[in-house]
Amino acid sequence: MNLPTAEVTALLDAWSQGDPEALAQLMEVVQKELHQIASRAFKKERAGHTLQPTAVVHELYLKLTAQRQVPWQSRGEFFSAAAGLMRNILVDHARKHRSRKRGGQAIRIPLEDVVDLPNELAPEVIALNDALIELARRSRRQSRIVEMRIFVGLTLEEIAAVEKIALSTVSREWTTAKLFLLCQLQGS
Repeated sequence: MNLPTAEVTALLDAWSQGDPEALAQLMEVVQKELHQIASRAFKKERAGHTLQPTAVVHELYLKLTAQRQVPWQSRGEFFSAAAGLMRNILVDHARKHRSRKRGGQAIRIPLEDVVDLPNELAPEVIALNDALIELARRSRRQSRIVEMRIFVGLTLEEIAAVEKIALSTVSREWTTAKLFLLCQLQGS
């Protein structure tokens, strides 16, 4: 991440102290990076997905405005929290889509009027989320490492700094978490 660390840290501190303008200023500074994080989440989705990275960033902003006086310790901690919120936004969207697909809140359309309805990859997003929830039950640290690595794109060194643990520990936990997720997603 190539953001001005001092500026982000100062804005996080002001926001956590209750400055209402700090979040708006912070979003101006980090919006490009947050959009890149959201874009990474869409790389495996099909083209034409009904939710776009810009919409995810806007939804994230709304969720962040609801939080008050969060004691942010670092830029990495903020981006880790942002990644978790983005994940929740994507999973909520996938669940709503699946619910509608299964008849919930359905609008009745005669079969002959249906041409080519999109088939989104909601089950994969939900399966990954379920695997991450199970990982968090077993190891909250591994779950945070996965979120920071996959959703935020932090390096192992940056994660070690955010978590205040040794790089070798982060590396070991990252390897273990990847293996666990792979087994969960393959049904082993």
